[in-house]
Amino acid sequence: MAIGEQPVMIKKVKKVIAGGHHGGAWKVAYADFVTAMMAFFLLMWLINTTSPEQKRGIADYFAPASVSETTSGSGGILGGTALGDEGAKGSGSQSIIEAMSPESKNPSEGKAKDAAKNSPQSAAAEAMKEATAKREEEAFQSAAQSLRQALQDMPELAELSKNIIVDQTPEGLRIQLVDQEGRSLFNEGQVQPNDRAKLLLRAVSKVIKQLPNRISVSGHTSASVNGAKADTDWSLSAGRADASRRVLQAAGVESDRVYQVSGKANSEPLYPDDPTLPGNRRIAIVLLREAPVLPPDHGF
Repeated sequence: MAIGEQPVMIKKVKKVIAGGHHGGAWKVAYADFVTAMMAFFLLMWLINTTSPEQKRGIADYFAPASVSETTSGSGGILGGTALGDEGAKGSGSQSIIEAMSPESKNPSEGKAKDAAKNSPQSAAAEAMKEATAKREEEAFQSAAQSLRQALQDMPELAELSKNIIVDQTPEGLRIQLVDQEGRSLFNEGQVQPNDRAKLLLRAVSKVIKQLPNRISVSGHTSASVNGAKADTDWSLSAGRADASRRVLQAAGVESDRVYQVSGKANSEPLYPDDPTLPGNRRIAIVLLREAPVLPPDHGF
């Protein structure tokens, strides 16, 4: 190198391309993948936990049955009718159909019915009826539970629990004292209940006294082995029902709460497939459902 000459410097610049091995684009793709997998497993969980009715409701929401499958105007919002009632843009045959309908023959009668349904008195009576039914239902359930609990708590009644059937009917809460094989509540041909039946009747009276409802007592007999119906079954079943009524009243049930005492012989077997079974011999005590008291200004 000659004296006074500057040295030649060569500078090499290394270019780094963004998004290479150390870029962050893969993180975004991974996050999208994790989100999609989470949504997939969430969908699988929802499908597994929903009931068929809920699935049907979801399907109807996304594919409602009310969507018209035709391209005609009758499938639209107006159902093929115009906005106006009369004139060139009237509703067409719709008004004719409405005019021929039974409701339109007597418009005043239809309006009177609608007014009666929408009247404040009718709404108040309906609300009172629903509240009374709900309160009565809760009282019946509580009474049934009390009777079952009493049968479990008292040793002398535990073995007789199979002789009692408690259920609800349209008439009210029904308590049935039924015969079991080897455990009859009445001696054969006798009207007076035996000690076993008296014990059960006293237990039932405690439940009856918890509620204000009136009661009906009916006696039932079983059919004979040959299927014949004896005329004495009517007087026998009626006598047993009346004897049971006397035991209930002696246990504290007021006499004015007894609405009906009847004998039904073997006309209403508990086991229709075999009317000769001992279980058909029974005493049925029903706490009757009470009709709600209507307001004085309620009209019909």
